[in-house]
Amino acid sequence: MASIAIIVTGGIVRVTGSGLGCTDWPMCTGETLAPTAEMGVHGVIEFGNRLLTGALCAVVGWVIVTARLQEKPMPAVLRGGWAQFWIVVLNAVVGGVTVWMRLSPYIVAAHFLAATLLLTAAVYTWHAAYADAPQEGSWGAPHAVAAPLAPGLAARIRSLSAALVAVTALLVVVGTLATGSGPHAGDSSDVARMPFDWTAVTVVHGVLAGVVLVLAGVLFRLLPRDGLGAARRKAAIFLAVLLGQGVVGVVQSLTALPSLVVMLHLLGSALVWTGVLQVHLTVRRAAFGRRPGPPAAAPLSRADSAATRA
Repeated sequence: MASIAIIVTGGIVRVTGSGLGCTDWPMCTGETLAPTAEMGVHGVIEFGNRLLTGALCAVVGWVIVTARLQEKPMPAVLRGGWAQFWIVVLNAVVGGVTVWMRLSPYIVAAHFLAATLLLTAAVYTWHAAYADAPQEGSWGAPHAVAAPLAPGLAARIRSLSAALVAVTALLVVVGTLATGSGPHAGDSSDVARMPFDWTAVTVVHGVLAGVVLVLAGVLFRLLPRDGLGAARRKAAIFLAVLLGQGVVGVVQSLTALPSLVVMLHLLGSALVWTGVLQVHLTVRRAAFGRRPGPPAAAPLSRADSAATRA
């Protein structure tokens, strides 16, 4: 949740032209930590985004501490928590470089991709926290190991799942090129844009979205209801989110990129990436992972809660 929030608030900074609301980093100005009254609403928006990074550090710290306090060792959750911590640090530094480079579109793209990397670590951690959950039917819990699949079907599912993640990642990267070539530079002043034709990049982005849609549909058809029902349900939800994201993308392209629709598309990108990782991790664990152990003790629920917030 917090990892998605940091992506959305970063988008708010960009579409409101508040990228240089704070003119320096790590201070907001050369002399003050917080924005001054003269900096107006843009300073408040940019500084608020920086404060959210501090809140995210607190949540990640909670994940690490909770994982360490479990009676049953949770090394995967602990690794995920520490990965999130260092990615938060990386993202903060890239954000500072973005300010120093006066919103270079390439650094802005790297800033977004670092936030997406943080979301990746958060989804992995959340998934790991539910690794021993015995219930079947919840969104996050990897369930009991499926009945053995035919070798050919298992290989096809494995390949499709990996390809779906790879093409979705490429979709996200090309999306940053479309953003870097478009009008929302992150500041009201004249900021250089990427030297790409926005229409051409947008078309490539749309074609990749179509490929992702086809791959997800084929994977959904291949996933059996018996044993891999959870993965099949997640694939169905992913398809619905992807279709909604496609509608928002078409609307923003045809309506000259209004800020609100751009924000919805940015939120959708985070949900699409979360969804494809959920599908892939669930498929991998349910069909090819190790058999879950006995139900975890009560403290596991606190690790679940901490991972969900991260």
